[in-house]
This record gives sequence, C-alpha cells and structure tokens, in this order.
Amino acid sequence: MTTATKKQIESDVKSFASRNFVRPGECRNLEQIRFYVKELCLLIEDLEEKFDYVPADAYTLLAQYNMRQNDIINTDFRDSYCR
Repeated sequence: MTTATKKQIESDVKSFASRNFVRPGECRNLEQIRFYVKELCLLIEDLEEKFDYVPADAYTLLAQYNMRQNDIINTDFRDSYCR
C-alpha cells in the first residue's frame, strides 16, 4: 500500500468521524456511546478487510469512547451504591 493511499484512508476516516460522530466528551449516556463504539468497530473491521490497514486515529477514537463509557459506568455505580 502506498503512502498516498494510507493518507487518503486517514483523511476519509477523519472526515467520516467528524461528520457522523459526536466527540466522546459530549456523550451523555451509555446507549449513545455504545452506538458510536459499535459503528466505529464496524468501520475498523471494514477497513481491515478492504485495505488491511486501519489508521491509528480510529483506534485512538475508539479508546476515547471506551474511556468515556468507563467514566459514566463508574459515576453511575458510585451514585447508586456509594451513598
């Protein structure tokens, strides 16, 4: 795979994410985050199958959504059980 192709894939992923996803910090509930994680996982799988390449930004975004999900779960747990 050429460098130009990799840069185009990276650009396409960034563009897709900015058009279709909300920033992880702006997510307010678990269902919303789980939806974005699922969609991002599907995108990553698709890129792996088609190009055998996934930009690091896709994995970084996935990690950010997972971190936000863990924060919400922790907050919900603390609010429910640690009174």
